[in-house]
Amino acid sequence: LGEDVGQTVGYRIRFESKVSKSTRIEVVTEGILTRMLQDDPMLEGVGALLFDEFHERHLAGYLGLALALDVQAELRGDLRIVVMSATLDGQRLADWLGAQRLTSAGRSYPVEVAHFPARREEALEHQARRAIEHALASHPGDLLVFLPGQREITRLQGAMAQARLDAEVLVLHGELPVEAQAKVLQPAADGRRRVVLATNVAESSVTLPGVRVVIDAGLAREPRFDPNSGFSRLDVVAISQASADQRAGRAGRVADGWAYRLWPQSQRLEPQRRAEITQLDLAPLALELAAWGNAALRFVDAPPPGALAAGRDLLQRLDAIDTAGVLTAGGRRM
Repeated sequence: LGEDVGQTVGYRIRFESKVSKSTRIEVVTEGILTRMLQDDPMLEGVGALLFDEFHERHLAGYLGLALALDVQAELRGDLRIVVMSATLDGQRLADWLGAQRLTSAGRSYPVEVAHFPARREEALEHQARRAIEHALASHPGDLLVFLPGQREITRLQGAMAQARLDAEVLVLHGELPVEAQAKVLQPAADGRRRVVLATNVAESSVTLPGVRVVIDAGLAREPRFDPNSGFSRLDVVAISQASADQRAGRAGRVADGWAYRLWPQSQRLEPQRRAEITQLDLAPLALELAAWGNAALRFVDAPPPGALAAGRDLLQRLDAIDTAGVLTAGGRRM
């Protein structure tokens, strides 16, 4: 549009907002949407909600959709809701919502997918380094390498330091300062090829210019709730087929591309990512439902009764809700 951010298009994230009276499209995080709905269930001035990248099946996204459907059914029959993703199980969701399904082929280039075999007892960082060397020698353009987390990125950086590659090596993950992330999102000023080592923040959140090759470890670090300890921990797990397709597609944004997968071709992936609602601590969800005042919401995947009951039990012991499940003053501050 040739405008500054915060005019027609703005955004709101935690601790930062760029919107104005002229803003028509506001991009917010799923957590911010929950706060907006809790503060103003009528959603004054909002005509439509678009839930993007819904295939990621985040708990906050599930809650936001459940609250929005409740608002639409009880208060705002005119509110329009769109649920979208490039790798969505669209028919199942359309049937569940009773919604019309729209499909767009989009614009992308062909991506040639191959499996890059590991050598006997080879560590991931050494297999990835070999794949990077092969891709730099065989294909044009920049490389995007998907790894489960910062630990694996650091190990691969160490392995690549000995290789003397004719390319600039950059990292991308959610903990980086904004300035460092912005550098990765800009084309290389000197024309050098780039190798970007990234977590799954690059799977759907950002688009990197110039990427022609994707190298995918097929792993992600995701939270899992341990009912024995009462805490969530981060486990390294295999990604879903939907995520693998999403990652490979990053190589076909600007021209024909190549994707190298670092797992055996015989390995079968789950079709879709498991819903977070089935594997996280549900005390925060129970708190939001108590604040909403209606626990009988429609969820795409229902919260497991045992985990939800455990969450409510914790909230009672913290004096966040009373024995009837009603939010206390302390619970509201939480």
